Amino acid sequence: MIERLKSLIGKLETRTLVLLVALAGASWLFLILAGEVSEGGTDALDRRLLLALRTPGQPSDPLGPRWLEEAVRDITALGGFTVLTLLTLVATLLLIFHQRRREALIFAATVIAAQASSQVLKAFYERERPALVTHGSYVYSHSFPSGHSAMAAAVFLILATVTASVEPRRRTKALIYGVAVSGVLAVGVSRVYLGVHWPTDVLGGWALGAGWALAAWLLLALTEPRQS
Repeated sequence: MIERLKSLIGKLETRTLVLLVALAGASWLFLILAGEVSEGGTDALDRRLLLALRTPGQPSDPLGPRWLEEAVRDITALGGFTVLTLLTLVATLLLIFHQRRREALIFAATVIAAQASSQVLKAFYERERPALVTHGSYVYSHSFPSGHSAMAAAVFLILATVTASVEPRRRTKALIYGVAVSGVLAVGVSRVYLGVHWPTDVLGGWALGAGWALAAWLLLALTEPRQS
């Protein structure tokens, strides 16, 4: 049994093994965080971080001028259902038009799975939204994990992986991933700034979305056609 396992591992590429380890790490991080959130172990830290983005003594007033708050609303919309649905549809169609059906199928299926898992987990954990600050954006679901953060991570990172896979230049690959990661971070921070999520909601969303992105990357690597 051990010899067979060693043989199987030997046949796997280093990239595949790294993806497996990273996927396991993202899953472990989410489960640990979810456990702490359920037990209330993150409440004090969440409150401190959330209030740190508010004017002292005025929890209804986010730090910075009015234009900054409006700009943050624009940023948070990048992780919203409408924007990400349109982006997913356009990207999937473009991949199909360019004869990248395998990538299109994996991309679309993973985004759908990420959205479904986010909604199921919200209903399971039933964490309430922050009540100590005024919400700067309309919300209608439970708080953990952050759906905007999870879906931004899933969509942006998967799309970056697919796009970078057809780009030969390393600098361009780095730029693609840099833009994707920056978008993910910006959306997550915007949710806390607007007072609609606890910081650990965002961290949980990032872990969930990154996990789905890694799963898609792993699937792309395993199904990649071998060149003879």
